[in-house]
Amino acid sequence: MNQFPVVKIELFIPDAFIDTLRDELGKINVGHIGNYDHCISITQVRGYWRPLAGANPYEGEIGKVSEGTESKVEVNCNWEDVENALRVIRKIHPYEEPLINIVPLLNHFFNPEK
Repeated sequence: MNQFPVVKIELFIPDAFIDTLRDELGKINVGHIGNYDHCISITQVRGYWRPLAGANPYEGEIGKVSEGTESKVEVNCNWEDVENALRVIRKIHPYEEPLINIVPLLNHFFNPEK
């Protein structure tokens, strides 16, 4: 058994893509917690970025610092589903370089009967 059977996937994405992302992740059992599915958390954030030479930005201009709002999406994922989840995210995500964090969760250490 993997030491971390469940991870949290955290990513930043424009609001227009959230419903599609939620539904497609739900189809592969990501965001399933107990008797609930399609469980994701959304927080609106403000970000800054500067596309460098050779970039193909979704938004912004090469060499100029841009700022904008997007959403931080957090969703639980079983370890064995992470690769499929990343494929789905990258297929939907409009950014050339999406920021995706995979964070191990420790919940099972404190709730061993589940």
